[in-house]
Amino acid sequence: MTAPTAGSLRVNGATLHYEVRGHGPLLLLIPGGTGGAASLAGLASGLAGEYTVATYDPRGMARSTLDDPEAGQSVAEHADDAFRLLELLSPGEPARVFGASSGGIAALHLLTARPERVERVVVHEPPVVMVLPDAAEHRRLLARVGETLRTEGLMPAMAVFAAGLKGDGDDPAGPEAEAEVKAEAEVELPPEAAARAEQTMAGLPYFVGRIVPAFMSYTPDVDRLEALSDRLVLAAGEDSRGELAYRPAAFLADRLGTDLVHFPGGHIGLTTHPAPFGELLRETLRAGSRRTAGR
Repeated sequence: MTAPTAGSLRVNGATLHYEVRGHGPLLLLIPGGTGGAASLAGLASGLAGEYTVATYDPRGMARSTLDDPEAGQSVAEHADDAFRLLELLSPGEPARVFGASSGGIAALHLLTARPERVERVVVHEPPVVMVLPDAAEHRRLLARVGETLRTEGLMPAMAVFAAGLKGDGDDPAGPEAEAEVKAEAEVELPPEAAARAEQTMAGLPYFVGRIVPAFMSYTPDVDRLEALSDRLVLAAGEDSRGELAYRPAAFLADRLGTDLVHFPGGHIGLTTHPAPFGELLRETLRAGSRRTAGR
């Protein structure tokens, strides 16, 4: 695996930890969930032969610290963090961007807010559920997650959230869902994977308490995305059909009249299928480059 060069960047209210691998045009990978740059290491190494690949821990996650640990979070500020990294690593030159899950939401906002800095953006299952016809149901899910976190604690709230993403109906906080979340947290792992799992668990209170409500209540500017659709690729997992995170990407692709690209695996296919996932991402980015050259 290609060893990265690490750095830090001061942004508004935070210090970002970032890592850079490889040579070539810049490709910025924006992680979702609580994994941070570590969750994208395999994908980044596979792409480093063709691109200068930058990954980072989003503000408040892992090694990217907040000046005020209790500060509220917003999609716009996280997207601005990505913009500041582009300014640092690829000044004046449009870059390629990939975002997964909540990172995909930040990537969508980056495209609409700073289109001059983005040549091509691929977003994998961004859970922008407010674009869906049943958005009111998902507002209720977010409210249940928040109330469960406040009254019962993290693991019951995670069970509500996880089951809601699976689309398991109106009573997602059953004992089976909670047991599944706990079991995954207790699996014995190799040392490197165990360290990543520990980081993921440490970030869960922040993720569930502040990232989930801020990001999943965000509504993208769909008209603006339509105007920029030649730079946007909407993607989803082959195994995610029927799950909540799949639906916004499919809905937006239909609304914008673009293809929905199916990647290997499910919502975390970049972790479970890193090699084929990375190869399809490489092909998707190349297709965009050819289209840009032909304009």
